[in-house]
Amino acid sequence: MILDAAGLALRNLFAPETRSVFWKVIGLTLLVLAGLWFVLRETFVAFAMPWVDALIPGTPEWAGWLTFIFGIFASIGLALALALLLSSVTAIIAGLFLDDVAEVIEKRDYPTDRPGTAMPIGAAMLASLKFFGIVILGNIIALFLLLVPGVNILAFFLVNGYLLGREFFEFAAMRYRSPVEARQFRSRHAGTVFVGGLVIAGFLAIPFLNLLTPLFAAGLMVHLHKILSARQVLLRA
Repeated sequence: MILDAAGLALRNLFAPETRSVFWKVIGLTLLVLAGLWFVLRETFVAFAMPWVDALIPGTPEWAGWLTFIFGIFASIGLALALALLLSSVTAIIAGLFLDDVAEVIEKRDYPTDRPGTAMPIGAAMLASLKFFGIVILGNIIALFLLLVPGVNILAFFLVNGYLLGREFFEFAAMRYRSPVEARQFRSRHAGTVFVGGLVIAGFLAIPFLNLLTPLFAAGLMVHLHKILSARQVLLRA
């Protein structure tokens, strides 16, 4: 089931029907990441570098070299911080484009099904911002867990697998159900949704390809919701 949904989502990434959404997602993701990089860098320069300059001992020549070396390590740290924020960026961008992706999938792969209803733009933005905050908080927790022996990188996948799976699935489900019904449906299939979230987290860990995570995650969860809904109808019949 998960493999079927993931395969369909991968096919959807480069389908002609989703080409316009593809470039919108890429462009907006790069724009947001560039903005975050600028904010993080300027914040570090404004607040951290004066302390570094004051604490580094030695002659002005040595101090300059040490400051330069420290700046390189700081840049690496900023890049890692940006990588951790990527899942949060994915969350907010997916909230903007999930309906576009879902409409393409519905028309191409489920033409006989009742089409879903797009969330109002205000509700979609509020849901995306809420999700953005939740994922940031989750990744802060994951960052601290990275320091715990035996947990390390596993924490990143578990935290993001749970959060991304839960929220993306509910985003998809709310096209066809009320928010309460979407949460209840997700709870009934919590294990399957979590595994789907782990697939998204794995995709998120692939450099460069992870820029397409909003498109992949939206497609995966729309297909997964469709598959689970069809199975539920069969069980009732």
